[in-house]
Amino acid sequence: MMQDLPQIDADEENAVARRNAVLYAACQAFGGAVGPINIALGGLAGSYLLGVDKSLATLPVSGYTLGIALGALPAAALMRRVGRKAGFMAGAVVGILGLLMAAWSLSIQAFWLFGLSLLASGVSGSFVQQYRFAAADRGTSSFKAKAISWVLVGGVFAAILGPQAVIWTKDLLLPTPFAGAFLSGTALLAVTLVVLAFLSPSTPSGAGGSAATRPARPLGEIMRQPRFMVAVLCGTASYALMSLVMTAAPLAMIGCGFTAEDSTLGIQWHVLAMFVPSFFTGNLINRFGKASIVATGLLILVACGLLALAGVELMHFWGALILLGIGWNFGFIGATAMVTETYRAEEKGKAQGANDFILFGTVAFASFMSGQMLNHWGWGSVNWTIFPVVVISLAALIWLARLERRAAT
Repeated sequence: MMQDLPQIDADEENAVARRNAVLYAACQAFGGAVGPINIALGGLAGSYLLGVDKSLATLPVSGYTLGIALGALPAAALMRRVGRKAGFMAGAVVGILGLLMAAWSLSIQAFWLFGLSLLASGVSGSFVQQYRFAAADRGTSSFKAKAISWVLVGGVFAAILGPQAVIWTKDLLLPTPFAGAFLSGTALLAVTLVVLAFLSPSTPSGAGGSAATRPARPLGEIMRQPRFMVAVLCGTASYALMSLVMTAAPLAMIGCGFTAEDSTLGIQWHVLAMFVPSFFTGNLINRFGKASIVATGLLILVACGLLALAGVELMHFWGALILLGIGWNFGFIGATAMVTETYRAEEKGKAQGANDFILFGTVAFASFMSGQMLNHWGWGSVNWTIFPVVVISLAALIWLARLERRAAT
């Protein structure tokens, strides 16, 4: 586990960490807004590009999530080699190119090229996902959960910027629908390039010593730690369930007679619910513990499933999406904070990359299955999936608590 650095004054170190966390939050706001654009429009654009059979409509969204998974390890390796700032800038450039290709593929009505474009956008998104870990590079141990939470506060603004960009620009390039929204995403990523220029180094000056000279443990040894395994399981479960339900929701709403604006606003409320709790999630973690917050998030996901199964009125869709976002926030931030306790500074790149590869690989599968389940078995089947996954995750948390309690005695 990464320890506080005695060579650096704690107040000064936390001051640098706060500044970086604010900058990463701004990057999360602008770069993270691309995610809601891809999610809100990926399935609808896929449906537009397909013929009669719409079963593959959500495949571009799956491609976006798969890109995040495939980019996780290379992103971590690149930043380990060139540093956080240069690595994040490279990721933003990849995202700009992917969104330009998405707009072009819509103009020529090429479904598979559109899916490939969102895959490239997902690779860029794998860098965005590293903002939360990068914020924990600096600061004392007690500040790290807050730093992660602060970065995700930027998602509040992403929740507004992304859907509003969809609403205001999706028809900008008619008769080609949706292309304007993807072009607007390139402007958002351009802003992140400017913000990234102001980052402080991710490693404190004078931070040598034993932490820099200890040999890193093999990745397998890190991953076999019970706390790492349970943290990854719970983080993956929270994110995959969120993706499963969220990806299907816009298409389910359209199928129930609601408009594209209704579904986009539903995604906006959902993404706001994902990130607004970040204003206080870090404090809740420090007060009640990481595992307790993760468990609370999982139980909120159960409430989401129950509300979604209760009916198909607008209030059911929007209410379930809001609960889905809050449950994700608690489960994901709590699990991320648990992961940061399982590796040392010299091991962070491969540990973080492995976590995100597992997490987003599963999320990509969940988003793909979302369309299949919705098309073949309906909206209810998507929501029934929540319950067994939550039971398994809660059982793992209980097992970990008992294991660590026995080890402490």
